[in-house]
Amino acid sequence: MRIISGIARGTKLLTLDGNDTRPTLDRVKEALFSIIQNDIPQTLVLDLFSGSGSLALEALSRGADKAIICDNSKKAIKIIEENIIKTKMQEKTEVILSDYKSVLKSMKERKLSFDIVFLDPPYATDYDIYAIKWMLQEKLLRDNGIIIVETDSDEKIKKISELEINILKIKKYGRIRLVFLNRKG
Repeated sequence: MRIISGIARGTKLLTLDGNDTRPTLDRVKEALFSIIQNDIPQTLVLDLFSGSGSLALEALSRGADKAIICDNSKKAIKIIEENIIKTKMQEKTEVILSDYKSVLKSMKERKLSFDIVFLDPPYATDYDIYAIKWMLQEKLLRDNGIIIVETDSDEKIKKISELEINILKIKKYGRIRLVFLNRKG
């Protein structure tokens, strides 16, 4: 896995070993970022189930101002911190070791709202559904903000469609689906 474009282009990133994570494939990441490229400059990014930090670091490499990178695994946080150093993004990142619900509550208390949110939780969970609901309820997504959910389930997309959020587009890459969302209204 590597940074595809921007100031850290070509930097090889570390990933977690084992079956606990599934890093976003470079071809999927490249497609994702070609879709949102014009939305990235000068943004605040939240990468809630970060794994290796590759999505947030890619956004920073392409011009985002700051990224909050979160995971509840100590091993993941260690990898994220090493990747931040490799990409020289220490000044633009905040790393949080915590579960996603605590992170979202903390963001509300800090009165933060985000331009871009990456949600790539374990596929068999509804963590992303809860996170979307919470972000909308607590206004953690800016008016022109976007959420990108990675899933492998049409059932998950159906659940998302029942929320008070717009589905801008859905892109399929093999079994992976990227769902692009923004606020209604």
